Amino acid sequence: MDGSLRLRRFLDAQERVTTWPAKQQDKRLVLEYLATKFEAERHYTEKEVNALLNAWHTFADYALLRRYLFDYSWLDRERDGSRYWRPHLI
Repeated sequence: MDGSLRLRRFLDAQERVTTWPAKQQDKRLVLEYLATKFEAERHYTEKEVNALLNAWHTFADYALLRRYLFDYSWLDRERDGSRYWRPHLI
C-alpha cells in the first residue's frame, strides 16, 4: 500500500488526523502530513503551534503531536520553547 493510501486510513472527510498510529512507519507518515501544515520560514509561538495542530486532528492531544514533530525533526524550536519553525526538510 502506498503512503497516500496508508495516510487516508488516519484522516476524516475534512482531512484531519483522527487517530494516532501504533506503527512507527505510520507515525512518520502522519507527522510528515502535519508538518506540511506549517509555513516554511515562519516562526510560531507554542500557542500558535497548538492551535494549528488542534485544527488538523480530532483526538485532542496537541502536546503529543508537538513533541513528536520536534522529536522527529519536522519542527525545530528555541531551547526555551518560545518559538517553533519548520526546517527546510519538506
